[in-house]
Amino acid sequence: MTRTVLSGGRVFDGTGSPIAAADVVIDEGRILEVGIGLDGDEHVDVSGQTLLPGLFDCHVHVMVSGIDLLRRLQRPFSYPFFQAARNLVATLDCGITTVRDAGGADLGIQRAVEDGLIDGPRMQIAISALSQTGGHGDGWLPSGITTFLMSPHPGRPAGLVDGPEEMRKRVREIIRAGANVIKVHTSGGVLSPRDSPKHAQFRPDELSALMAEAAAAGLPVMAHAQATDGIKNALRAGVRSIEHGIYLDDEAIEMMLSSGAWLVPTLVAPHAVLNEVKAGSQLPEGVVAKAQEVMASHAEAFARAVAAGVKIAMGTDSGVGPHGSNLDELPLMAAGGMTPAQVLTATTRSAAELLQVADETGTIRPGMLADIVVVAGDPFDLPNLKTNIRAVYSAGRRVRG
Repeated sequence: MTRTVLSGGRVFDGTGSPIAAADVVIDEGRILEVGIGLDGDEHVDVSGQTLLPGLFDCHVHVMVSGIDLLRRLQRPFSYPFFQAARNLVATLDCGITTVRDAGGADLGIQRAVEDGLIDGPRMQIAISALSQTGGHGDGWLPSGITTFLMSPHPGRPAGLVDGPEEMRKRVREIIRAGANVIKVHTSGGVLSPRDSPKHAQFRPDELSALMAEAAAAGLPVMAHAQATDGIKNALRAGVRSIEHGIYLDDEAIEMMLSSGAWLVPTLVAPHAVLNEVKAGSQLPEGVVAKAQEVMASHAEAFARAVAAGVKIAMGTDSGVGPHGSNLDELPLMAAGGMTPAQVLTATTRSAAELLQVADETGTIRPGMLADIVVVAGDPFDLPNLKTNIRAVYSAGRRVRG
């Protein structure tokens, strides 16, 4: 048993306390002590640096590596699994030690990380995202060709579903496949060529069947919800989190406050779409126009949600943009009215609360997993946070730096 002391630094513990000088003792993967003048078997000098809790990204797609349709169609079936291993490493390089995969990663990828076959953050997985016919997850094109962003395979059930009984069975299949969370599209989106982000999807009876099965299995539900009515339908059904929330109105914000639902804004996602186009990616007609159209509404809705006190957890939709650029989300959150300390809290403790793991990680205090990010310079310098990362610990193991 070796006690490792990170000594001489400052600690942002994620609890709401101000940054303060402290040593941190790690023993058997957990934080043993936090205080001044602590001793141990090994000392790591972090003088002049700040320790943050391991960061979270609550909305990633590790099996997606870019949105260029032609490139995806030409990749062999197994190729994205190898890309996922690289994407997980790039995410860990950002100091992100926990992610929630919002569709694509299956049980095999999660297990490979848990068993140490590949390096990466610990994962919660949705496996398949549920979509109605003609909805955000339906890859039908006018040519008659169907191009699903995440095609089904033995470990990933099909996500296309219509009607309450079909919904009931499909949710059960996803649970059987090992999902930790159920993902549903309750509105159209930007990348789906045949729908509108302003239109709701799935009817209340379908969502009711989904929620009943998720509740029976003790699983939370996350809703891709951009349209105002799609957001409200999801909230009435009882989802735990609204993803994107582009067209939140005042009533929807009040519903979120009343229900305690979380917002995972993914502000960087439409920016990533436009950056991909500038880099030469080929996308279906209309996608670019939708990305441009939603940006102002997205930023404005997020700012109103922040001002109203809606619970916020960080998420990026990485896969739409490059994995490893996850922390680009943080300055956008600050631009929407959050202080840097609030942004870091949304990326640590609050995200842990959303993912229901706050008793294990998300803060630096005795008994917690030793998920720690060592940062040089000002930890509130959000645009340069990734550049300033000097080391990353996951459950006490130094995985970067």
